Amino acid sequence: MSMNKRIYILFIGCLFPFLGIGQSDYALKRTADKLYKENKYEDAETKYRKALEVNPNSKDALYNLGDALYRAGKFEESATYFDRAAQSATDKNEKANAYHNLGNAFMKTEKYKESIEAYKRALINQPKDENTRYNYAYAKQKLQEEQQQQQEEKEDENKEDENKEEQENKEQQEQEKEDKEENQQQQEQEEQKKEEQEQEQKEQQKQQNELSKEDAERMLENLNNREQQVQQDLQKKKKKAVKISIEKDW
Repeated sequence: MSMNKRIYILFIGCLFPFLGIGQSDYALKRTADKLYKENKYEDAETKYRKALEVNPNSKDALYNLGDALYRAGKFEESATYFDRAAQSATDKNEKANAYHNLGNAFMKTEKYKESIEAYKRALINQPKDENTRYNYAYAKQKLQEEQQQQQEEKEDENKEDENKEEQENKEQQEQEKEDKEENQQQQEQEEQKKEEQEQEQKEQQKQQNELSKEDAERMLENLNNREQQVQQDLQKKKKKAVKISIEKDW
């Protein structure tokens, strides 16, 4: 652990005491103070709350309740009472102490902007307080680190989005390429099928034409044969119709 870290913890752990005591709520606050000194912070918290029920405007009860809540680890709630104590304080030292502890409570919940503002107000009232000045500088450093981390995370997120978008575009291009190849293949298949059908029609037409030619030649041959037969029949009939006359001279 570095020296700065140890010093920081020491400073943040330094909550300025504010143990002023009123009159009507005197007994309750005195009991609460005693419990606080015995490190019985939750019991002290209860007594300080009761003191505030008796006197809601008790500045020291507000401050010490915030202190007890802080020691009990209830940082967000403690910030509420430190802020109320700072608002109600009229003495600069009391106001500075309340703002200092308010800054500590914000630091514990990593609300660095709020802690910077609280330490700044403490320094306005106590400009020479080195503990507050150190915590103010440390809070600014933590805020810068947080902002830097957020910027890096944002850049990483943007890069991841870009990579995702690039991958999606690549997948889309590949899908478009596949679809184009599939359409082209389908078109080629359709064209091939069409060519095959046309070729088949041509073959059928050719066969029909060839068949018609054969039929025509066969018919012509039959006609020739019949004509020859008819000629032969006519020749036979002519021979039978001729009368042979032989005259003798006596």
